Amino acid sequence: MTLSRALRIVVAVALTAYVLFKSNPAEIARVAGGASPSWLLGAIALVVVDRAVNAYRWVVLLRALTPGSRPPLGSVMQIFFVSSFVGNFLPSIGGDVYRAYQLARLAVRSSEAAASVLMDRIVGVLSMVMVAAVALLFLRDLELPGVVPMLMIVTAACAAAAAAVFSSGVAGRLVEVIQLIPIATVHSAARKLMDAIRRYATHHGALLGVLALSVVVQLLRVVQAYCLGRALDLTLPMIVYFGFIPVITLVMQLPITVAGLGTTQYAFEWMFGRAGVPSAVSFALSLLFLALGTLGNLPGGLLYAFGNNGTAKDPVR
Repeated sequence: MTLSRALRIVVAVALTAYVLFKSNPAEIARVAGGASPSWLLGAIALVVVDRAVNAYRWVVLLRALTPGSRPPLGSVMQIFFVSSFVGNFLPSIGGDVYRAYQLARLAVRSSEAAASVLMDRIVGVLSMVMVAAVALLFLRDLELPGVVPMLMIVTAACAAAAAAVFSSGVAGRLVEVIQLIPIATVHSAARKLMDAIRRYATHHGALLGVLALSVVVQLLRVVQAYCLGRALDLTLPMIVYFGFIPVITLVMQLPITVAGLGTTQYAFEWMFGRAGVPSAVSFALSLLFLALGTLGNLPGGLLYAFGNNGTAKDPVR
């Protein structure tokens, strides 16, 4: 086990333990034990749709790959779902790294594989900011210190990424900055990756489609959380979930713990506490939200164990 992985596990355990004991473990057990099965089943049904839309979103991005190098659709689907499963045991970007690596093994250029995954991540983050920003306009009475500055910083980062895609000048300057790193292989990889990302500049329709699908994914996740909240007899207005869940999901993306454990519990307790939700209920909700995501990733575990590495013959179109 590497030192960085060990530190992430320590942070995850420490954050989880802190919020757990702050929230009264006995009360958490009581709240979670009384969850309504019908609302839980509703959330499970939505997570199936969520995963399907997510997978199709990546397929759309793969249309920018060099014609002739597009892998079979079955292989793409297997890589996506297995990467989601593997991501349960890695920092948030671990699943992305696995996805790019496996795609590159299917005769796809490494730079193009990495570019497709990077664009998927960037557009996904942008959709979280968009949903949260709109919802928070209706939640101005709640005190959420630090949330708006965080969203502004993330928006600026997304804008910089978009500038690199659509502006050759910005892309060139970014490569020049990376070339200050005294490692020749990094220079070559940066140029190839930037060239691959720049290819998306001519795929306006695909990018808009992926952004729309990403917003749909965020809406599905918000409704999933709402169903979980109702399962715990939480009666907050849905607009609260629209403001909170995208921000919490952004926090979960931070690669400082394994699979978002710890950061998820802390973010749920901090944000829902601002809306008057007891700590025990917030903690139980965070556990159900994580468990729901893990359940949605289980098909990837089955493919990992019994898959045939995608033998479908139809390439991504």
